[in-house]
Amino acid sequence: MFLSIFNFIFFHFFIFLIGIFDLFATRRNMIIVLVCIELILLVGTLNFILFSAYLDDLVGQIFSFFILTIAASESAIGLALLVLHYRHKAVISVDAISYLKG
Repeated sequence: MFLSIFNFIFFHFFIFLIGIFDLFATRRNMIIVLVCIELILLVGTLNFILFSAYLDDLVGQIFSFFILTIAASESAIGLALLVLHYRHKAVISVDAISYLKG
């Protein structure tokens, strides 16, 4: 069975919509919000890799490597802040974090 580039684009778009929907629909748990942001960034990376392979160009794959590095650091910093907040308040709800506003 031959898969065209449009099948992959549709699949990536579907995963992106799942990430966006979960980001706005389930805003109660901060871990779910971080996972949704990671999912959105990974779909963008998959698109760079897809078009890089389709166009026989290496720039998209190199750029996707940088996006993965930024996503990993964002996730590590977010989880570290979440652990510190949990130690202080003993809750990881997004509503409880709103007190951090200036």
